[in-house]
Amino acid sequence: MRWSPSKVNKRTDLNWLTQWEYAHRGLHGDRVPENSLQGAKLAIEAGLGIECDIQRSRDDQPMVFHDWELSRLIGVQDDVADLDSSDLQRLHYRDSIEHPATLGQLLELINGSVPLLIEIKSRRGYDVVRSCHVVADAVAHYRGHFAVMSFDPRVARWFGRHAPHIPAGLVMREDEHGYTQKPWQRWLAYWFAKPDFLAYHIAALPNPWVVRLRAKGLPILTWTVNSPETRQCALANTDALIAEGAGLA
Repeated sequence: MRWSPSKVNKRTDLNWLTQWEYAHRGLHGDRVPENSLQGAKLAIEAGLGIECDIQRSRDDQPMVFHDWELSRLIGVQDDVADLDSSDLQRLHYRDSIEHPATLGQLLELINGSVPLLIEIKSRRGYDVVRSCHVVADAVAHYRGHFAVMSFDPRVARWFGRHAPHIPAGLVMREDEHGYTQKPWQRWLAYWFAKPDFLAYHIAALPNPWVVRLRAKGLPILTWTVNSPETRQCALANTDALIAEGAGLA
């Protein structure tokens, strides 16, 4: 199906969003691959929400995978977009029997037991609007709590216009790896996206602009909380943590 504003209702409240801590790419670690179904199972057992990454396979399936390339996690030289979903699922993560999962498989596993944050991957020249469509299709009949988010402000803007019942956030960082190093860039991205929440890089907190937005009622999440020190900072300055390793409670 394809979304149009006439077919959806405005989203309900977001109180659930800040009542959870989220396992960054699932509860991964020794021999448990990031973004794997095994990592999702462990997060559910630990009572944690789950954050995952989504990009498209060659046949336009939303795959739960972070890197554009397969080399780091699987050991082959292809990109995710080079292979159909069936080909990807015949591959295995290094030192694991786990294979890359589709978003549909992850949703089926979670089945509303914990909330899910779906980060839609984007980069220069990427058709991120197409990703918005395939993610919206995948979650069309899902009844658990979930939200989408992205570094790309087009994602929150698209969902706000075409699927406004789905909470959509803007992920933001200020270091050399982001696109919003300058204050005017951050404001422009925020103005364009009109997000329901921010997921802000922990290394850039505390931040006076974020403090003001939070005081006005905008939910503030942060990532990646991975140490006792970053956890202390996150608890003092944000509403919900996306954490891993030593940053987990």
